[in-house]
Amino acid sequence: MPNYQAISKASYGNKRWLRYTGYAFAMKDAVIPLTLAELPKAAMSLPIGFIAQGDNFLPAAVMSLQSEKNLFVAPDGRWVQSYIPAACRSYPFILARTTEAQQVLCIDQDSGLVTDGPEGEAFFDEDGQPAKPVQDILKFLNSVEQSRQATSAACAILAKHQLIQPWPIVLKTDAGEQKIEGLYRVDEAALNELPAEALVELRNANALIITYCQLLSMQHLSLLGELAKAHAAAAIQATAVKPAEVAGTLDLDFLKKSDSISFSGF
Repeated sequence: MPNYQAISKASYGNKRWLRYTGYAFAMKDAVIPLTLAELPKAAMSLPIGFIAQGDNFLPAAVMSLQSEKNLFVAPDGRWVQSYIPAACRSYPFILARTTEAQQVLCIDQDSGLVTDGPEGEAFFDEDGQPAKPVQDILKFLNSVEQSRQATSAACAILAKHQLIQPWPIVLKTDAGEQKIEGLYRVDEAALNELPAEALVELRNANALIITYCQLLSMQHLSLLGELAKAHAAAAIQATAVKPAEVAGTLDLDFLKKSDSISFSGF
């Protein structure tokens, strides 16, 4: 579990931080929340669904149909597709809300990227102000948070018009078929039946962008099966070599195939 601590001059004035060199920290993330601003790019390479968050929904990249497994992270920590969610690109930093409803910049103290040594980048400059890289991260996270709020508002409109429905996904395993719970999708039939005034409401809330991106991304669901096979093959390869040797390598040639777009059959 991450151990996020608020960054302050008193606690981190003499510490430094390292940039991540791989995505092993995301290996157990089966779903990763997305925001409105990143959906058009994410839809080009990742399957996207909705996850429930309280009484509302949020779009999320579907990394796997198994819990605590991210098929888009190779055994050596490489990300294997073209788009990387913003939530991963900001690691090990997050914005957290205090009890006074203020946003504070935090870092995962247990990430292995906080150091007392000379290597890495300073949290604060000589004047005691946040160093430029930290300011850049804070600016990025603030923009993500603004987009997240807009996304939440747009999803509320989708829910208002009952356009989000359970995604009926069945996973075939050696033990039989397993129904996947907790993922949702756009009800395309209901969307097509909306009156004009409802479509205008969706358009004004940028909710139509979410619907089209989610529907378009569904073509990538089959990619999870191919990635699962690649991970299984890599695991077998890894057991065939000495522990000191490199882990099994994912065969990703199937990513070069061009699939037709379909909104049904998932």
